[in-house]
Amino acid sequence: MAARRAGPGASRGTVLVYPAREYEPEHEKLVHFELGRRIAALLGMQFGGEYEAGRGYAGRLYFIPSDTLIGAELIEALGIKTEADLFGGVAPHAFVPTKAISHGLLLPDAYAPAGWSHDFTRLVQDAVLRGYTSFSLDDARKAGEQLLRYGSLRIKPVHATAGRGQVLVSDVAQLETALRELNTERLADCGVVLEENLDEVKTYSVGQVRLAKLVASYVGTQRLTADNRGEMVYGGSDLIVARGGFDALRLADLPADFRTAIAKARAYDQAAGQCYAEFFASRRNYDVAGGMDSGGTLRFGVLEQSWRTGGASSAEIAALEIFHAQEHIQLVRASTLEIFGRQAEPPSHAVEIFRGEDKELGLIRKYVMVEPYGN
Repeated sequence: MAARRAGPGASRGTVLVYPAREYEPEHEKLVHFELGRRIAALLGMQFGGEYEAGRGYAGRLYFIPSDTLIGAELIEALGIKTEADLFGGVAPHAFVPTKAISHGLLLPDAYAPAGWSHDFTRLVQDAVLRGYTSFSLDDARKAGEQLLRYGSLRIKPVHATAGRGQVLVSDVAQLETALRELNTERLADCGVVLEENLDEVKTYSVGQVRLAKLVASYVGTQRLTADNRGEMVYGGSDLIVARGGFDALRLADLPADFRTAIAKARAYDQAAGQCYAEFFASRRNYDVAGGMDSGGTLRFGVLEQSWRTGGASSAEIAALEIFHAQEHIQLVRASTLEIFGRQAEPPSHAVEIFRGEDKELGLIRKYVMVEPYGN
């Protein structure tokens, strides 16, 4: 059933959070609501909370999905036609917005779901690390044995986030154990990634957002933090954000590693648009790793993409708010910070966007900061 819209009235439209996952963590849901209120202000629209199917809404609808939206039927039902209708992205198949597309199959005739693009694999081969995607345990075993010739590897479930769920494998016995313990429920349609392991890793965030006739592009680094179980997970991002496209970041006189990360991400982004015709997104974020391979060579490669609201989205929106309010500003520094438990306090100028107890993660606090560039 198509999303119902009332006829034109007093409202310029409504911004709605669309729950696109089977399970929505409470802390993420509340952050999405906070982003929804701020995005609505930028668009000059009202915020209507969570989308209710069948309800009549006045004027235009703008969606903030909690995940990349999959398939033409859903997009048509919601009335989404272009990237101007949502903060996030649209993809034709469930595997497309995951880590799975970052790597090719071990053999050209290995099993892959309908819609798999061998052309994408070819176009991004210089933008990613050494690795394979497999859609069966037998293919994963063979791919792992092949990669172990070059050193240790990581087995990555494609739906895991914040670095959770990955297994480091150094020999065939560890590979067998990891594959036996792998959750295979979505293996045939979404796959599993096996990728070379890097040491001394720095993870870069490269992205672009387009909203309310504004475009902002950014590059920066991610930090890790200990969660309430002591596991090292995503702890926030520090970004340099420029008004305009990726070329506008040249104003920031970036170091060589930042420029390399941008180049890798742009190649990946361009290939996605070229190989998946039904894909579009207003929010594009790419995680790029830089580190030493087993031979001591510095390597860079895109790990995965995010075409949905993510950990850096609070910083992205905060930067857009500055660009919207002050047209002369071309560059800002924007950061997000995630703190688990009570072991640390944020900087005094940080703005809290969430504080609460998550039933799985425990106490978590989230903050955003925006500062002038160069200060």
